[in-house]
Amino acid sequence: MTQTPLSTTIKSRPVYATLAPRPGRLHLIVADGEGAEAVVDLIARAPDRAAMLAAAHILYTPGPNGTDQWDSLQALGAAQVFRAPTIPTLLPRLAKVLADAHMGTQFYLAGTEGLIGQAERDIMATGVPFVAIQKEHRGSTVRRVQCVHCKGITENVATDPFRCSHCGLNLFVRDHYSRRLAAFQGVNIDAEDPGQVPEAVVRFQ
Repeated sequence: MTQTPLSTTIKSRPVYATLAPRPGRLHLIVADGEGAEAVVDLIARAPDRAAMLAAAHILYTPGPNGTDQWDSLQALGAAQVFRAPTIPTLLPRLAKVLADAHMGTQFYLAGTEGLIGQAERDIMATGVPFVAIQKEHRGSTVRRVQCVHCKGITENVATDPFRCSHCGLNLFVRDHYSRRLAAFQGVNIDAEDPGQVPEAVVRFQ
């Protein structure tokens, strides 16, 4: 699968590119689902594949659509590989790796926007600027959405509008994105005309 095509509508909408090898003391690679394919392609493009793998630490979790390509990552032969069952269980391992990381670490994120956003947020919390973090979107386009009214976050939103899993409001999914929250914003769609809610349409798969 090639990079997932996404349209950019407003400035806060994340932009993704193709992962490219860079010289580094540690190559910290975080991926989920079909992001494993981007990782395999990244390693294949390395000028010195063996050297990059010897300095690589790969963290992986299956995608929200159930895609699990763990075997392909294990087969690469990276110095360290770790598989978590979910994103929430992957993030503490990422925090530990970040705590031990030094100057010269390169950061690569691949897969869904939910995984990329949360990993980017945690990496940036250590002082790394977002421009230093490479990101490639592959696989599912489901969104992580924050309700601007109750502040609750709903994972893996596929339809627009959708019902907030916390307060029950009907929300329109905006393209406005918060790096701090690693989430898109959802706004009440029937605030002025209660009950007048358009039929939900699958926009994110």
